[in-house]
Amino acid sequence: MKEYIEERAIDIANYIIEYNATVRQAAKKFGVSKSTVHMDVAERLQYINPSLAAEVRKVLDKNKEERHVRGGMATREKYLNHK
Repeated sequence: MKEYIEERAIDIANYIIEYNATVRQAAKKFGVSKSTVHMDVAERLQYINPSLAAEVRKVLDKNKEERHVRGGMATREKYLNHK
């Protein structure tokens, strides 16, 4: 694996952990696609740094559990501001 990909995967993982960020937020911050972020933290990071991968997985699992709440709040805001 190329060195810059490994560095990017580690940087993205640290960002997600530090800011409790979603995949979309990380993708926007690093200028890559959601697919790339997911590939970096879910697959590549397992080989680079398994302990860091486990930490990121905890954050992403938590975000996944909460996403329906965030979506509902976004819809609520949309209609409140629409009036």
